[in-house]
Amino acid sequence: MFGEFKLSAGGTSSYYFDGRMITLDPEGANLISEAFMPVLTECGAEALAGPTLGADPIVSSVALLSYQQGHPIPGLIVRKEAKAHGGKRGIEGPLVDGARVAVVDDTCSTGASLFLAIDAMEAAGCKVIKVLSILDRHQGGSEEIIRRGYDFFTILEADADGNITPANNKS
Repeated sequence: MFGEFKLSAGGTSSYYFDGRMITLDPEGANLISEAFMPVLTECGAEALAGPTLGADPIVSSVALLSYQQGHPIPGLIVRKEAKAHGGKRGIEGPLVDGARVAVVDDTCSTGASLFLAIDAMEAAGCKVIKVLSILDRHQGGSEEIIRRGYDFFTILEADADGNITPANNKS
């Protein structure tokens, strides 16, 4: 969508990419999962984690597809803060200490939500081996992810005008 939009990462943009329009659509969810599965298999991910809410449908659809393909990759959802009730967890799902985890979000702008999930997974004793997104807005997030030593993969990338093209992954 084009217009004037406030971004969760801060600042404004002349375009908005609503990843949930893809990830909550049955065909879109399947296509995204199929795009991520070879990457997750190649890096040896033992779980896929992501920040709620953008990553929730991605994590779920990848977990389902991975099971159907005979290589189950459990999903983990990272909350902004631990719940004050119930299990009082900051990470939901079958968390295994020491697991090799990939972290995903629908969009990478500044990387703030991805770093929230990365930090939570590492604090829980996991090793983050890959960071993924559907769209890289090239607003510093992917560059910082790579600078910090993480391997980054995205399906699509956008320029400052909102033109979206297939990504040229080279990290």
